[in-house]
Amino acid sequence: MKRTWLLGFGFFSISITWALYNAFVPFFLENYVQSVAVVGFLMTIDNYFALFLQPWIGNRSDHTTTRYGRRIPYLLIGMPLAAIFTAIIPFHTGLFTLLLFMILMNLAMSLYRSPTVALMPDTTLENKRTKANGIINFMGGVGSVIAFGVGSMLYDYHKSLPFIAAGLLTLICLLVVSRTIRESRDSVNTPSVTLVPGKKPRISLKGQLDRTTVFLLAAIFFWFVAYQGVETLFTLYGKNYLGLSEKASSFSLTFFSLAFVIFAIPSGFLGNRFGKIKMIITGICGLFVVFALVILVKDLLILRLLLVLGGMFWACININSYPFIISTGKEESIGTRTGLYYLVSSLAAISSPPLLGMMIDSFGYSILFYCASASMLVALGFILMVRHQKESLNVPNNGLPTKTF
Repeated sequence: MKRTWLLGFGFFSISITWALYNAFVPFFLENYVQSVAVVGFLMTIDNYFALFLQPWIGNRSDHTTTRYGRRIPYLLIGMPLAAIFTAIIPFHTGLFTLLLFMILMNLAMSLYRSPTVALMPDTTLENKRTKANGIINFMGGVGSVIAFGVGSMLYDYHKSLPFIAAGLLTLICLLVVSRTIRESRDSVNTPSVTLVPGKKPRISLKGQLDRTTVFLLAAIFFWFVAYQGVETLFTLYGKNYLGLSEKASSFSLTFFSLAFVIFAIPSGFLGNRFGKIKMIITGICGLFVVFALVILVKDLLILRLLLVLGGMFWACININSYPFIISTGKEESIGTRTGLYYLVSSLAAISSPPLLGMMIDSFGYSILFYCASASMLVALGFILMVRHQKESLNVPNNGLPTKTF
């Protein structure tokens, strides 16, 4: 548990950076472009790099052998670069430099995101991964709360302060993770492939795409379409549709993130107790209802109460989905399947904001949550087609095999 909490600092740095990026960068872009669709597209252009890099980096980390381990070398390179480029985003001098800094930051993030997340299953027995994922996502949720809560106050004081703070926190988190996690000491899962001296094992991306995985990836794509679109465009929705200030609009997202934080660890325990797929289905149904109700709400208090419920249901989905997709493959493919997970989430991040932005340009801001609700329904359809009866082959400390679903 101590190791998992320390590893959570890596996810903390990722979450705080992305939360600040999604909350405040649209305000920078709005100074240069008028179309919400164009803002949505520019917010996702960097994800085209992540689309190709994250699966490749995840796959390469499965093959990497160094004295620092398989995953840590990618953190040592990516996190300092991400810290620098995050900190300089507010100091852009025009649209070109703003886009340049955005792209460079996201390239650096792509170098270490998949390896960081893959460290959790590397160092955790399969039957405990849902609980561990709850812990690291709790840490990530704390990062989002800080980003939306403290970040909104820092932004109100000076627009550069949240980004500088995020860069410094990323460096601190790198120090914590690199000093406390030793892959050679802490790894609990030994790949089952036979390693031939001088020859690295081949782990094919295509070979991971069985029927169960394809339906699961499709469900992940559509619930991230809903989530990414709402997260990216909500601050503009609050400002331009509900009439909130920029500070009040970004601060409202704190309620969603705070609920996610509070429910992250319980969601992991519930997933371990009742099954990951049952918790995912519960979360999808609940978030659909929340998004549908937001359409009818203009009162700020009721909106924030709905965001609290939304954060709880998002925890049911998010905490259980990554361990679920990891469990459908073999131990030696953890990095590769992590890359696939982020491949579809990047596809959603690319397609959702510009598509929903076009819908907003055509029909107004009220269409945002209609589209998000519809996307959650499609995700529900795909997850209901997943049939996975696999039992864990990992053996916990008491020597008894554990059924994971």
